[in-house]
Amino acid sequence: MRTFLRLLSCVRPSWRRLVAALVCMAVFALLSSVSLGMIVPFVNVLFERGELVGAAPGGNAGMTVAGVRDALRAWLLSFFASDTAAGSLGRMCVAFLVVFLVKSIFGYLQSFLMITVEQRVIRDLRDRLFEHLCRLSLSFFHGKRTGLLISRVTNDVTLVKGALVASFANLFREGLLALLYLGIAVWISWKLSLITFVVLPPILFLIVRVGQRLKKRSARIQEKMADITATLQESITGARVVRAFGMEGHEQRRFSRHTLEYFRTFVRMELLGTLAGPLTEYLGVIGVVVVIWYGGRQVLLDGSVSPDWFLIFLAATLSTMQPLKKLSHANNELQVGLAAAARVFSLLDTPPSVVSRPGAPALDAFRDRIEYRGVRFRYDTGDEVLRGIDLTIARGQIVAIVGASGAGKSTLLDLLPRFYDPTAGSVAIDGHDLRDLDVASVRRLMGVVTQETILFNDTARNNIAYGLEDASREDVVAAARAANAHAFIEALPSGYETPVGERGTRLSGGERQRIAIARAILKNPPILILDEATSSLDTESERLVQEAVERLLRGRTVLVIAHRLSTVRNADRIVVLEKGVVTEEGTHEELMRLGGTYRFLYDIQFRDRPVEPGPPSEGGRAGGA
Repeated sequence: MRTFLRLLSCVRPSWRRLVAALVCMAVFALLSSVSLGMIVPFVNVLFERGELVGAAPGGNAGMTVAGVRDALRAWLLSFFASDTAAGSLGRMCVAFLVVFLVKSIFGYLQSFLMITVEQRVIRDLRDRLFEHLCRLSLSFFHGKRTGLLISRVTNDVTLVKGALVASFANLFREGLLALLYLGIAVWISWKLSLITFVVLPPILFLIVRVGQRLKKRSARIQEKMADITATLQESITGARVVRAFGMEGHEQRRFSRHTLEYFRTFVRMELLGTLAGPLTEYLGVIGVVVVIWYGGRQVLLDGSVSPDWFLIFLAATLSTMQPLKKLSHANNELQVGLAAAARVFSLLDTPPSVVSRPGAPALDAFRDRIEYRGVRFRYDTGDEVLRGIDLTIARGQIVAIVGASGAGKSTLLDLLPRFYDPTAGSVAIDGHDLRDLDVASVRRLMGVVTQETILFNDTARNNIAYGLEDASREDVVAAARAANAHAFIEALPSGYETPVGERGTRLSGGERQRIAIARAILKNPPILILDEATSSLDTESERLVQEAVERLLRGRTVLVIAHRLSTVRNADRIVVLEKGVVTEEGTHEELMRLGGTYRFLYDIQFRDRPVEPGPPSEGGRAGGA
């Protein structure tokens, strides 16, 4: 019920259209019941023509049900009365056309209005989900399958539409129709109606039971669909690896296994769902047969019900079956949609772990230093990654972080733009704890160039100007020139307006890196975070990227993760991490003389070359990544 009420709250922005749709549904249902009343004059025209011609309302028949029914019958006969039976028939035909025309118009209006309501809710939910995913901290995505998250935004939100249609268009309209038809039946003969009511309890029990089972199976279906989406996403993004290892058959079998599981689960749910309709209908047919037998005896033997009213009763009873059948399907859709809505709301209710405190001041500039004070950190699962890091970086310094894989280098730098918060200690800029500052203002002061270059399926220009949409073309070109990217961009089919493909697949590794460096140059941040940007590149690409990096470093405070130790020889300071602890710190020459871990790592990389620490280059620092 909580999920249903929350789903209803999503309709609030479209409440006017919803109310209009409900009014149209009510008029549609009313006209459907009115059309049944036209059976009385129609039967009399065909079988008792003399009675209809010149008929007049009866006298004071009292306020009994039978009296009101007789008065209504007399009014209907009088309304359609004409000098000839053919004239009365013509009037009824015109009335049929008018009633069903108006009914069709209101049926169309309620469908149109409900479509706009449901699609607006779907759009808003998808927008809210994507916005929330963009605000969630990086820690949320650890261990989360991409396919599962995509399934939440696509498949689950689509299923929510079924709950909206079922709860409003079907439950309201079909429920109102069923009540009107049953009301007509009771009004005509309560004795005959009792037979109908005997059939209703098992039908309602069946609807509720099936709905409960369907809600559980719907959750399983979405899990299976998430498996399919995840496998598809992994196979597409890892296409190169799949082909390189000849694993096409394995991936096909894995995908087929997931689709088979989805097929079986879906078929079992559909078998259960479609069974409710025929069972409901057959139970209704049993009731109708009993009604025909009992009601026919009343018409033929004691005359307590007139033939025309019995026909209306029979038509009302039969008409009730269709709304009840639709209600069973509506309940199935509602339960499936509510299960999907529960998963959507569960994701929306997941709070980001890194947020700005209320009223947190913005950091407008970087003036003095960056400090790591007794920083400790562990991920949600696993051992402690950082253990008591104390580190100070002065403005304008280039500090290289080196160490074996898993030493905590990336985690250490991820704390600076507040991708994560330390579990103990603090990270501060100019004496301000980052947790006391506005997150967006902190990140505006930083540029990040990583080894895994992330480009978007957009033009080269827009990838360079990412986050700076108001940047002029001249600024973009200048940044590209500084990053040694201008020449190859100009050679693209449409120059700067050429789409680079998903994740930059139309470009080489070196070209992607230079686009990323141009992006950082255009942003012009005072603090720069570099992950090894020249690894896995050919010699020429590495040279061009290295030149671009050197231009990028000028006049900035830089923290660089270095896997190739030759790129950090001229850093102001080199920090060696081992298992989350700073074990060595100093310049290249100092660490080489120390003969510790740094010397060991350096000798491994250059064991075939003499170790000769060189003096700083004349051009100043030339760090790299």
